[in-house]
Amino acid sequence: MTAPNADPEAVPVVRRRDQSDSVFWEPAERWVRATAGELTIVDSRRPVLVWEPGRPVPLYAFPTDDVRTDLLRRTERPADRRRHAGATVFYDLMLPDRTIRAAAWTYPGEELAGHISFEWFGREVLDHWYEEDEEIFVHPRDPHKRVDALPSSRHVQVEIEGTIVADTHTPVLLFETGLPVRFYFPREDVRLDLFTRTDGRTRCPYKGVASEYWSWAGDADARPDIAWSYPDPLPSVGIIKDRVAFYDESVDVVVDGVRRERPVTFFSRPSR
Repeated sequence: MTAPNADPEAVPVVRRRDQSDSVFWEPAERWVRATAGELTIVDSRRPVLVWEPGRPVPLYAFPTDDVRTDLLRRTERPADRRRHAGATVFYDLMLPDRTIRAAAWTYPGEELAGHISFEWFGREVLDHWYEEDEEIFVHPRDPHKRVDALPSSRHVQVEIEGTIVADTHTPVLLFETGLPVRFYFPREDVRLDLFTRTDGRTRCPYKGVASEYWSWAGDADARPDIAWSYPDPLPSVGIIKDRVAFYDESVDVVVDGVRRERPVTFFSRPSR
């Protein structure tokens, strides 16, 4: 039963992970900065990590004293009321050369009062983000998620429409919470002559920038940008440098003679 005068869109804000419909948060001890052009918009040694309902990755929220609030102007709530559950106060970011609409907001309730959060995943309004002195991409790193890159002696093969395109006994297996294992092949064990280099480029908060992508050049109706490589990965996964990985969702992988089922994930896309 709804209490009189209760806001039907109200979303609890809690410091615990026991309600899937809640915004939950926890303190972070990393020094976080964000820039737009030559301006430092955020400089905080006391951020908090915030998880919104239905959002698999966290955001940061910062004490207002750590934000260039002089560059923020209160604005209308975006038409999509699902954005940032429970938030009703939004701000435009006023930069010297442009205005970024609804770039920041505050969360309701007392627990995050005096904190401001910025758009990031899916809509990057600031140019660069740093944790300590390392640039990070796409979204903050989740402290409850692991990414481990381990050398292995398993025999791993990748096939596309029956053609073996990669075959190695020295793979690196990358285990990332919530995703299927990725097999990174030495470049010499991949038939790159069967692929066409593309201008694909993606970024990952845990691995860095994948600036080399390849599409299948054969007759099979395979997805574009089916393979990728990190020429300069982040130090924690430096072992995958220059190795080649594939979307297991779109190729056939055989490990020690056993054919693996294709996983179904966010990256399962229709072929071209």
